Amino acid sequence: MVTDALQDIWDRMTTAGAAPSGLLLALTAGVAFVVVAWRPAWGVARHGITIVHEASHALAALVSGRSLSGIRLHSDTSGLTVSRGKPRGPGMVLTAFAGYVGPALLGLGAAALVGQRYAAGLLWALVVVLALMLVQIRNWFGLWSVLVSGVALVAVSWWGSDVVVTVAAYLVTFVLLLGAPRAVVELQSERRRRRTGTSDADMLARLTPFPGMFWVVVFLAVTLGCLALGGWWIASDALGEGWWGELTAGL
Repeated sequence: MVTDALQDIWDRMTTAGAAPSGLLLALTAGVAFVVVAWRPAWGVARHGITIVHEASHALAALVSGRSLSGIRLHSDTSGLTVSRGKPRGPGMVLTAFAGYVGPALLGLGAAALVGQRYAAGLLWALVVVLALMLVQIRNWFGLWSVLVSGVALVAVSWWGSDVVVTVAAYLVTFVLLLGAPRAVVELQSERRRRRTGTSDADMLARLTPFPGMFWVVVFLAVTLGCLALGGWWIASDALGEGWWGELTAGL
């Protein structure tokens, strides 16, 4: 039974689906924009961005040879990833840098996957990432956030129709690509308002010769670059399928 279920999941992950209609793709992009732009919806979606943010810190810490102590996610959409190792040096710089660019880079990778029609593969890959995060979560709200996100993705991936799975995958992709630069803008607003010196940009300023504002600009450049490139990939793939003609015909 378990073997059959795993084989079914693997088949879904590795089988390319059908291209979405142009109208459906445009509507999904519009919904994602509203989610990121409208404050009440963004307050919910921001938790997902935070999960990816902290997972990026954790991955960078492990890749750079640091040991991971745990991840905490808070109800105000903030988070904290604690790692052990040298307090300075390239590993610490990479760990601090990864957080704000992580959602954008994941969104770029997601754009590549959905562009190749692997919508189910993207959703199941995210489920695996969330499952790996669970063992490092160190507070109840963080555990709840990751579990709810994982259950939602499993439910859509397992019971959703091909159209539902495709829409969900594109929605996740667009929210990551659009939400990453908004999070950077919020970072700078928070730095200007509170001036606590505890942000990732301020940490990088202490670790490097460059000021915090320099790192905010770098974060914004990377996230906007991923948004432009990911959007171009998706649009190019869609246009190659006659998307514009289909969209205008649908309208």
